[in-house]
Amino acid sequence: MRLEPITPDNYETAFAITVRPDQADLVEPVVKSLAEAYVYPAHAWPRLIYDGSRPVGFLMAFLDIPWSDGSTRSGLWRLNIAADAQGSGYGRFAVESVRSELTARGIPRMYVTWEPRPGGPEPFYLKLGFRPTGELSGGQTVGVLSL
Repeated sequence: MRLEPITPDNYETAFAITVRPDQADLVEPVVKSLAEAYVYPAHAWPRLIYDGSRPVGFLMAFLDIPWSDGSTRSGLWRLNIAADAQGSGYGRFAVESVRSELTARGIPRMYVTWEPRPGGPEPFYLKLGFRPTGELSGGQTVGVLSL
């Protein structure tokens, strides 16, 4: 497994990454993430996830985003694992990859948000060590992991 930056050669491959239909309300499509990466280039870190030559997912980290309490935060902004690739460890690889990037940058905590509903990703994030902060962001639960 590996991450690749989004380039003119692979952005259409990124657009083709779609989650299962029952997850469509949990994460924005890749095209919106790439638009946000364009608008916030100093904060967005978008990557395609490959297993060999097969694209299996997309992630976008956020770096030093200003937060409502006056601090800055970094973490996982988006995670889209292709519908036919779920359950194979790609999500865990994605989270660990962002964790490694943030650690290399000297960032002490990693944040993520998730939709708090049955069938949502909360069990996945809790299993990886994230803990709810008690905050909501856009109606989503905010989780944090000490690095």
